[in-house]
Amino acid sequence: MPGYTEALSTVWDRIRSSISSRVEEVASTYGYLSYMVARYLEILSSWEDVLELLNAFERELPRSIRVNTLRFRNPGEVVERLQVLGYALTPVPWERYSYTVVKPGRVPLGATHEFLLGGYYLYRGLASLLPPVALNPTGSDRVLDAAAAPGGKTTHMAQLMGGRGLIVAVDVDRERFRALRTNLERMGVENVVALRMDSRLVPKVFGRFFTKALLDAPCTGEGIIQLDRSRKVKTSFEDLVRAHRLQVELLRATVESVVPGGLVLYSTCSIAPEEDEFTVAEVLESSDRVEVVDIPLELDLMPGLGEYFGVGLPDGVRRCRRVYPHKHGMEGFFLCLLRVL
Repeated sequence: MPGYTEALSTVWDRIRSSISSRVEEVASTYGYLSYMVARYLEILSSWEDVLELLNAFERELPRSIRVNTLRFRNPGEVVERLQVLGYALTPVPWERYSYTVVKPGRVPLGATHEFLLGGYYLYRGLASLLPPVALNPTGSDRVLDAAAAPGGKTTHMAQLMGGRGLIVAVDVDRERFRALRTNLERMGVENVVALRMDSRLVPKVFGRFFTKALLDAPCTGEGIIQLDRSRKVKTSFEDLVRAHRLQVELLRATVESVVPGGLVLYSTCSIAPEEDEFTVAEVLESSDRVEVVDIPLELDLMPGLGEYFGVGLPDGVRRCRRVYPHKHGMEGFFLCLLRVL
Protein backbone atom coordinates (compact mmCIF):
# COMPACT_ATOMS: atom_id res chain seq x y z
CA MET A 1 0.00 0.00 0.00
CA PRO A 2 1.49 3.38 -1.00
CA GLY A 3 2.21 5.75 1.86
CA TYR A 4 0.81 9.21 2.36
CA THR A 5 3.92 10.80 0.91
CA GLU A 6 3.41 8.88 -2.33
CA ALA A 7 -0.28 9.87 -2.31
CA LEU A 8 0.70 13.52 -2.71
CA SER A 9 1.25 12.95 -6.44
CA THR A 10 -2.40 11.88 -6.70
CA VAL A 11 -3.41 14.92 -4.67
CA TRP A 12 -1.54 17.20 -7.07
CA ASP A 13 -3.30 15.71 -10.09
CA ARG A 14 -6.67 16.30 -8.42
CA ILE A 15 -5.75 19.84 -7.41
CA ARG A 16 -4.87 20.73 -11.00
CA SER A 17 -8.09 19.24 -12.33
CA SER A 18 -10.13 21.23 -9.78
CA ILE A 19 -8.83 24.65 -10.89
CA SER A 20 -11.94 26.26 -12.37
CA SER A 21 -12.41 29.70 -13.88
CA ARG A 22 -13.83 30.87 -10.54
CA VAL A 23 -10.71 29.62 -8.75
CA GLU A 24 -8.49 31.46 -11.22
CA GLU A 25 -10.56 34.64 -10.91
CA VAL A 26 -10.37 34.68 -7.09
CA ALA A 27 -6.66 33.81 -7.14
CA SER A 28 -5.98 36.70 -9.53
CA THR A 29 -8.05 39.14 -7.47
CA TYR A 30 -6.20 38.38 -4.23
CA GLY A 31 -2.78 37.73 -5.81
CA TYR A 32 -2.42 33.99 -5.08
CA LEU A 33 -1.28 31.02 -7.08
CA SER A 34 -4.38 29.27 -8.41
CA TYR A 35 -3.55 25.90 -6.84
CA MET A 36 -3.59 27.50 -3.36
CA VAL A 37 -7.13 28.80 -3.75
CA ALA A 38 -8.24 25.40 -5.07
CA ARG A 39 -6.84 23.82 -1.91
CA TYR A 40 -8.58 26.34 0.34
CA LEU A 41 -11.91 25.50 -1.28
CA GLU A 42 -11.27 21.80 -0.69
CA ILE A 43 -10.32 22.40 2.96
CA LEU A 44 -13.08 24.87 3.87
CA SER A 45 -15.83 23.52 1.58
CA SER A 46 -17.51 26.87 0.80
CA TRP A 47 -16.62 30.00 -1.14
CA GLU A 48 -17.88 32.10 1.76
CA ASP A 49 -15.25 30.62 4.07
CA VAL A 50 -12.53 30.89 1.41
CA LEU A 51 -13.20 34.60 0.89
CA GLU A 52 -13.29 35.20 4.65
CA LEU A 53 -9.90 33.48 4.95
CA LEU A 54 -8.38 35.51 2.10
CA ASN A 55 -9.73 38.75 3.56
CA ALA A 56 -8.37 37.83 6.99
CA PHE A 57 -4.93 37.32 5.45
CA GLU A 58 -5.12 40.95 4.26
CA ARG A 59 -5.46 42.27 7.83
CA GLU A 60 -2.51 42.93 10.13
CA LEU A 61 -2.00 40.67 13.12
CA PRO A 62 -2.06 42.38 16.52
CA ARG A 63 1.25 42.11 18.35
CA SER A 64 1.36 40.22 21.63
CA ILE A 65 3.76 39.78 24.52
CA ARG A 66 4.44 37.16 27.18
CA VAL A 67 5.63 38.62 30.46
CA ASN A 68 8.65 36.69 31.70
CA THR A 69 8.31 35.65 35.33
CA LEU A 70 11.85 34.26 35.32
CA ARG A 71 13.00 37.90 35.33
CA PHE A 72 10.03 39.68 36.96
CA ARG A 73 8.23 37.74 39.66
CA ASN A 74 5.40 40.26 39.59
CA PRO A 75 4.13 40.39 35.98
CA GLY A 76 1.98 43.39 36.84
CA GLU A 77 5.15 45.45 37.19
CA VAL A 78 6.01 44.97 33.52
CA VAL A 79 2.45 45.74 32.45
CA GLU A 80 2.44 48.94 34.51
CA ARG A 81 5.77 50.05 33.03
CA LEU A 82 4.44 49.56 29.50
CA GLN A 83 1.26 51.44 30.36
CA VAL A 84 3.39 54.38 31.47
CA LEU A 85 4.93 54.31 27.99
CA GLY A 86 1.44 54.60 26.49
CA TYR A 87 0.71 50.96 25.72
CA ALA A 88 -2.74 49.46 26.23
CA LEU A 89 -2.77 45.70 26.79
CA THR A 90 -5.55 43.11 26.91
CA PRO A 91 -4.96 39.82 28.79
CA VAL A 92 -4.95 36.61 26.76
CA PRO A 93 -7.58 34.46 28.56
CA TRP A 94 -5.85 31.12 27.94
CA GLU A 95 -2.24 32.14 28.80
CA ARG A 96 -2.02 33.83 32.17
CA TYR A 97 1.11 35.91 31.50
CA SER A 98 0.37 37.02 27.92
CA TYR A 99 -1.26 40.13 26.52
CA THR A 100 -2.47 41.46 23.20
CA VAL A 101 -1.22 44.95 22.36
CA VAL A 102 -4.28 47.02 21.49
CA LYS A 103 -2.59 50.43 21.49
CA PRO A 104 1.09 51.17 20.71
CA GLY A 105 3.29 53.20 23.01
CA ARG A 106 5.92 55.86 22.49
CA VAL A 107 8.85 53.42 22.36
CA PRO A 108 8.97 50.39 19.99
CA LEU A 109 8.25 47.14 21.84
CA GLY A 110 11.63 45.74 20.83
CA ALA A 111 13.52 48.71 22.25
CA THR A 112 12.06 49.32 25.72
CA HIS A 113 14.17 48.89 28.85
CA GLU A 114 11.74 46.18 29.92
CA PHE A 115 12.36 44.20 26.71
CA LEU A 116 16.15 44.52 27.01
CA LEU A 117 15.94 43.40 30.65
CA GLY A 118 14.12 40.24 29.56
CA GLY A 119 10.78 41.34 30.95
CA TYR A 120 8.81 39.96 28.03
CA TYR A 121 8.98 38.06 24.76
CA LEU A 122 7.51 39.74 21.70
CA TYR A 123 5.30 37.76 19.33
CA ARG A 124 4.03 38.46 15.82
CA GLY A 125 0.79 36.61 16.59
CA LEU A 126 -0.92 34.69 19.37
CA ALA A 127 -0.82 31.20 17.86
CA SER A 128 2.88 30.78 18.69
CA LEU A 129 1.85 30.64 22.35
CA LEU A 130 -0.27 27.54 21.76
CA PRO A 131 2.35 24.72 21.47
CA PRO A 132 4.00 25.19 24.90
CA VAL A 133 0.59 25.59 26.56
CA ALA A 134 -0.66 22.42 24.85
CA LEU A 135 2.45 20.40 25.78
CA ASN A 136 2.40 21.81 29.35
CA PRO A 137 5.86 20.78 30.55
CA THR A 138 6.55 20.77 34.29
CA GLY A 139 9.66 21.05 36.42
CA SER A 140 9.98 17.26 36.52
CA ASP A 141 10.18 16.89 32.72
CA ARG A 142 13.10 16.37 30.38
CA VAL A 143 12.03 18.26 27.26
CA LEU A 144 13.38 18.26 23.72
CA ASP A 145 12.78 21.40 21.65
CA ALA A 146 13.68 19.97 18.26
CA ALA A 147 13.62 23.16 16.16
CA ALA A 148 14.15 25.71 18.87
CA ALA A 149 15.40 28.96 17.32
CA PRO A 150 14.80 31.81 17.80
CA GLY A 151 13.59 30.74 21.24
CA GLY A 152 10.05 31.93 21.82
CA LYS A 153 8.73 28.47 22.60
CA THR A 154 11.91 27.42 24.43
CA THR A 155 11.74 30.35 26.83
CA HIS A 156 7.98 29.87 27.20
CA MET A 157 8.46 26.24 28.24
CA ALA A 158 11.25 27.23 30.63
CA GLN A 159 8.84 29.66 32.25
CA LEU A 160 6.07 27.06 32.52
CA MET A 161 8.63 24.75 34.16
CA GLY A 162 9.57 27.46 36.66
CA GLY A 163 13.20 27.24 35.56
CA ARG A 164 13.38 23.63 36.75
CA GLY A 165 13.78 20.33 34.92
CA LEU A 166 15.73 20.22 31.67
CA ILE A 167 15.22 21.47 28.13
CA VAL A 168 17.56 20.47 25.34
CA ALA A 169 17.07 23.09 22.62
CA VAL A 170 18.33 22.06 19.19
CA ASP A 171 18.61 24.01 15.96
CA VAL A 172 20.85 23.50 12.94
CA ASP A 173 20.80 27.02 11.45
CA ARG A 174 23.81 29.08 12.55
CA GLU A 175 22.18 32.53 12.46
CA ARG A 176 18.95 31.41 14.09
CA PHE A 177 20.95 29.58 16.75
CA ARG A 178 22.65 32.87 17.66
CA ALA A 179 19.21 34.41 18.15
CA LEU A 180 18.26 31.47 20.38
CA ARG A 181 21.32 31.96 22.59
CA THR A 182 20.64 35.71 22.80
CA ASN A 183 17.03 35.18 23.88
CA LEU A 184 17.96 32.53 26.45
CA GLU A 185 20.47 34.93 28.01
CA ARG A 186 18.21 37.98 27.83
CA MET A 187 15.33 36.16 29.50
CA GLY A 188 17.38 34.59 32.27
CA VAL A 189 16.76 30.95 31.30
CA GLU A 190 18.99 28.54 33.24
CA ASN A 191 17.48 25.09 32.63
CA VAL A 192 18.28 24.89 28.89
CA VAL A 193 21.16 23.17 27.12
CA ALA A 194 21.39 24.63 23.59
CA LEU A 195 22.95 22.50 20.86
CA ARG A 196 23.53 23.50 17.24
CA MET A 197 22.92 20.24 15.44
CA ASP A 198 20.52 18.52 13.07
CA SER A 199 17.67 17.30 15.26
CA ARG A 200 17.36 14.18 13.10
CA LEU A 201 20.51 13.02 14.92
CA VAL A 202 19.05 13.48 18.41
CA PRO A 203 17.94 9.84 18.94
CA LYS A 204 21.43 8.64 18.00
CA VAL A 205 22.96 10.94 20.62
CA PHE A 206 20.39 10.71 23.44
CA GLY A 207 18.40 7.55 22.75
CA ARG A 208 14.90 7.55 24.27
CA PHE A 209 15.68 10.11 26.95
CA PHE A 210 13.01 12.81 26.90
CA THR A 211 9.63 12.76 28.64
CA LYS A 212 8.19 15.45 26.36
CA ALA A 213 9.18 17.01 23.05
CA LEU A 214 8.13 19.92 20.91
CA LEU A 215 8.68 20.01 17.16
CA ASP A 216 7.57 23.35 15.76
CA ALA A 217 8.70 22.24 12.34
CA PRO A 218 10.35 24.30 9.62
CA CYS A 219 7.58 24.91 7.08
CA THR A 220 6.47 27.06 4.17
CA GLY A 221 4.69 29.50 6.49
CA GLU A 222 1.38 29.33 4.64
CA GLY A 223 -0.36 30.43 7.82
CA ILE A 224 1.49 33.74 8.17
CA ILE A 225 0.64 35.48 4.92
CA GLN A 226 -0.36 38.52 7.03
CA LEU A 227 3.33 38.87 7.88
CA ASP A 228 4.80 38.06 4.46
CA ARG A 229 2.66 38.69 1.39
CA SER A 230 5.25 36.96 -0.82
CA ARG A 231 3.97 33.65 0.55
CA LYS A 232 0.96 34.05 -1.75
CA VAL A 233 3.14 33.12 -4.72
CA LYS A 234 6.52 31.80 -3.52
CA THR A 235 5.65 28.17 -2.75
CA SER A 236 5.19 25.60 -5.50
CA PHE A 237 3.55 22.24 -4.83
CA GLU A 238 7.01 20.69 -5.21
CA ASP A 239 8.18 22.96 -2.36
CA LEU A 240 5.35 21.62 -0.22
CA VAL A 241 6.38 18.03 -0.94
CA ARG A 242 10.01 18.78 -0.05
CA ALA A 243 8.90 20.42 3.20
CA HIS A 244 6.68 17.42 3.97
CA ARG A 245 9.54 14.94 3.47
CA LEU A 246 11.79 16.88 5.87
CA GLN A 247 8.99 17.21 8.41
CA VAL A 248 8.40 13.46 8.35
CA GLU A 249 12.09 12.82 9.03
CA LEU A 250 12.13 15.37 11.86
CA LEU A 251 8.95 14.05 13.46
CA ARG A 252 10.13 10.45 13.30
CA ALA A 253 13.40 11.40 14.99
CA THR A 254 11.54 13.40 17.63
CA VAL A 255 9.23 10.48 18.42
CA GLU A 256 12.25 8.17 18.65
CA SER A 257 13.78 10.48 21.27
CA VAL A 258 10.88 10.21 23.74
CA VAL A 259 10.32 7.55 26.39
CA PRO A 260 7.20 5.32 26.26
CA GLY A 261 4.28 7.24 27.72
CA GLY A 262 5.87 10.54 26.77
CA LEU A 263 4.28 13.25 24.64
CA VAL A 264 5.28 14.95 21.40
CA LEU A 265 3.68 18.20 20.24
CA TYR A 266 3.97 18.71 16.47
CA SER A 267 3.11 22.14 15.09
CA THR A 268 3.55 24.34 12.03
CA CYS A 269 2.66 27.92 11.14
CA SER A 270 1.02 26.49 8.02
CA ILE A 271 -2.50 25.51 7.01
CA ALA A 272 -1.22 23.23 4.23
CA PRO A 273 -2.49 19.66 4.75
CA GLU A 274 0.62 18.44 2.95
CA GLU A 275 2.72 19.74 5.86
CA ASP A 276 0.20 19.00 8.58
CA GLU A 277 -2.15 16.01 8.44
CA PHE A 278 -0.14 14.20 5.75
CA THR A 279 3.04 14.47 7.83
CA VAL A 280 1.32 13.07 10.91
CA ALA A 281 -0.39 10.36 8.82
CA GLU A 282 2.91 9.23 7.29
CA VAL A 283 4.48 8.86 10.75
CA LEU A 284 1.42 7.03 12.11
CA GLU A 285 1.47 4.63 9.15
CA SER A 286 5.15 3.79 9.54
CA SER A 287 5.13 3.24 13.31
CA ASP A 288 2.90 1.42 15.79
CA ARG A 289 4.64 3.17 18.68
CA VAL A 290 2.74 6.44 18.50
CA GLU A 291 -0.87 7.60 18.66
CA VAL A 292 -2.72 10.92 18.44
CA VAL A 293 -4.33 12.15 21.67
CA ASP A 294 -6.64 15.04 22.46
CA ILE A 295 -5.06 18.45 22.97
CA PRO A 296 -5.87 19.92 26.42
CA LEU A 297 -6.77 23.42 25.22
CA GLU A 298 -10.08 25.04 26.14
CA LEU A 299 -10.31 26.80 22.79
CA ASP A 300 -12.76 26.24 19.97
CA LEU A 301 -10.17 25.19 17.40
CA MET A 302 -11.04 23.29 14.22
CA PRO A 303 -10.38 19.53 13.97
CA GLY A 304 -7.83 18.02 11.64
CA LEU A 305 -8.98 16.94 8.21
CA GLY A 306 -10.37 13.44 7.75
CA GLU A 307 -10.04 13.50 3.97
CA TYR A 308 -8.24 15.63 1.40
CA PHE A 309 -8.92 15.47 -2.34
CA GLY A 310 -10.32 11.97 -1.95
CA VAL A 311 -7.42 10.62 0.11
CA GLY A 312 -8.68 9.32 3.45
CA LEU A 313 -6.58 10.07 6.53
CA PRO A 314 -6.24 8.00 9.74
CA ASP A 315 -9.09 8.48 12.21
CA GLY A 316 -6.77 9.85 14.88
CA VAL A 317 -5.79 12.81 12.71
CA ARG A 318 -9.17 14.38 13.44
CA ARG A 319 -7.84 14.93 16.97
CA CYS A 320 -5.28 17.37 15.62
CA ARG A 321 -6.29 21.02 15.66
CA ARG A 322 -6.29 23.78 13.03
CA VAL A 323 -6.18 27.53 13.63
CA TYR A 324 -7.58 29.85 10.97
CA PRO A 325 -7.17 33.66 10.85
CA HIS A 326 -10.82 34.27 9.92
CA LYS A 327 -12.16 32.05 12.70
CA HIS A 328 -9.71 32.56 15.57
CA GLY A 329 -8.11 35.96 15.00
CA MET A 330 -4.61 34.45 14.96
CA GLU A 331 -2.16 33.38 12.30
CA GLY A 332 -2.86 30.09 10.55
CA PHE A 333 -1.49 27.21 12.62
CA PHE A 334 -1.59 23.44 13.09
CA LEU A 335 -1.19 21.42 16.30
CA CYS A 336 -1.03 17.69 16.94
CA LEU A 337 -0.30 15.96 20.25
CA LEU A 338 1.16 12.46 20.05
CA ARG A 339 1.73 9.87 22.77
CA VAL A 340 4.66 7.50 22.40
CA LEU A 341 3.72 3.89 23.14
